Amino acid sequence: MTLDKARELLEVQAAFGGFYNANAAKLILSEVAADHGQHAVDRLIEELDLEAVFGFEPGTRFDGGLAIKDKFS
Repeated sequence: MTLDKARELLEVQAAFGGFYNANAAKLILSEVAADHGQHAVDRLIEELDLEAVFGFEPGTRFDGGLAIKDKFS
């Protein structure tokens, strides 16, 4: 998935907000991480303010439907 397409899809999820859209956003960010790395995920979280919408913080790893925070950071 391109970063532009991921950004477009995440914008839609963020506009709706809520639990189910947070799960969809996790899956999108998981694919971004696999294709482009953690730096791209962090950049999208900051750019789209996903911390305010879903509580996603930069540095959070996304693996499928899981959001994994490193407790040591």
